[in-house]
Amino acid sequence: MIEKVTQINSMVNNLVWGVPALTLLIGTGVLMTVLTGFFQFTHFGHSMKETVGSLFKKKDILKTEDEHSISQFQALCTALSATIGTGNISGIAYAITMGGPGAVFWMWVAAIVGMMTNYSENVLGIYFRRRNERGEWCGGAMYYLRDGLGSKKGCAGIGKVLAVLFSLFAVFASFGIGNMGQVASIKESVLNVVRFTGNDTTDGLIIGAVIVAVAALVIIGGITRIARANERIVPFMAVFYIVGSLAIILSNAGMVIPAFGAIFKGAFSMRAAAGGIGGAVIKQAITWGFKRGVFSNEAGLGSSVMVHSASNVKEPVTQGLWGIFEVFFDTILVCTMTALLILTSGIVDLETGASLSGATKLGLATEAFTAQFGTFGGIFIAVAVTLFAFSTVLGWSFYGTKAWEYLFGTKATVMYKVIFLAVVLIGSTMGADLVIDLSDTFNGLMAIPNLIGVLTLSGTVVAITRNYSERTFGKKTGDEVGYMLSYFPDIQKEQEEAVKAGK
Repeated sequence: MIEKVTQINSMVNNLVWGVPALTLLIGTGVLMTVLTGFFQFTHFGHSMKETVGSLFKKKDILKTEDEHSISQFQALCTALSATIGTGNISGIAYAITMGGPGAVFWMWVAAIVGMMTNYSENVLGIYFRRRNERGEWCGGAMYYLRDGLGSKKGCAGIGKVLAVLFSLFAVFASFGIGNMGQVASIKESVLNVVRFTGNDTTDGLIIGAVIVAVAALVIIGGITRIARANERIVPFMAVFYIVGSLAIILSNAGMVIPAFGAIFKGAFSMRAAAGGIGGAVIKQAITWGFKRGVFSNEAGLGSSVMVHSASNVKEPVTQGLWGIFEVFFDTILVCTMTALLILTSGIVDLETGASLSGATKLGLATEAFTAQFGTFGGIFIAVAVTLFAFSTVLGWSFYGTKAWEYLFGTKATVMYKVIFLAVVLIGSTMGADLVIDLSDTFNGLMAIPNLIGVLTLSGTVVAITRNYSERTFGKKTGDEVGYMLSYFPDIQKEQEEAVKAGK
């Protein structure tokens, strides 16, 4: 059965992550970069100032008076909880061994253009969001597909179909990338350090039961409890991992320049390669770099839009700026830490990325830490993976809940949460390989309808960005150019009054 599933998934995965899909994914980021005047470059300083730079200056960044929404910082932490997962550790190690050090360069490229994809998704998410019967904000690709794309002449039907498909893919992805894949990684990392009974299945179930018990306390409480948990976990785990990685990189400072050399050399296959091998090497580097980049920061999937849309923010562009920072922090910073600690530790061939010991994925990252810190290194990576993976489980439980809500209604979300927690136990008995491959497939499937929505609504993103820029960087006032805050007149009026009142 598993062999058959693997074969079918391999066929679909090759199609989903083929040249056309990768072209759509990266092409969307390039297009939005050009259409917005290279916004992530020209306004990078503004993005940092209005996001991480304002954390201790603006009260509404850290807290919200609206009991039905979450703060901008909580939205970021929950989005990062879902993106900073095992892909930042085992995924980057896998990319290096499969695509060579050059894959890291293409991961950066995917992140740079992905900043504008994520920006565009969040702008659309805020612009087309609405409240559910509980008063909570609901936003995401399914809404801007249905109401945005669907509002265009002759597109009502296709908008609704794509919205449903996106939601279905998101539900399945939440069970894969956001659940079983993370749980399998937690199990693997814990069992590398400690054994309970000596039986892998039994030990896995014990670990799974603990995860279910802890996760249930948070997930059942909904977005506000998930957000509160993540705003405590995410900053700690990020600093914890970055400090540990820097300790290894600095201790191998002499290898930093050769590591960067291997990255750029491998990216363009500058090593002498006969015949068509050079082209094959470049293709491998590009494919794995893009796949791991997307798997890590999720730009283009439309997933994090669902939590960003729950923010108390009024301006769509403001949440878009958080999207730029999210991709920058996740991939340019955290993933690069993993890549450098592996490439500077002497555990891989800098020419090919092949593991010298035969270790792969999480084992390769663990090897880098144990080489530096001994037994403590194994414990360190186990703690880091557990924090990364558990926070991802919390973040993706919310994504799956919102997709399920779109399909079956608000009251049905309790059923989803029960199923999600049950799947945790299944993940605790499975190997990570198949789950990661399945996750890759559903990632790609989610991206297709989402990117269609972003492309068809690119003009809306540009108009909202221009409106914001005229009011922020130009000399025009909101009364002169108006405000573009919501697609819906009643929400537009509500948010505009709040913006004018400085709330």
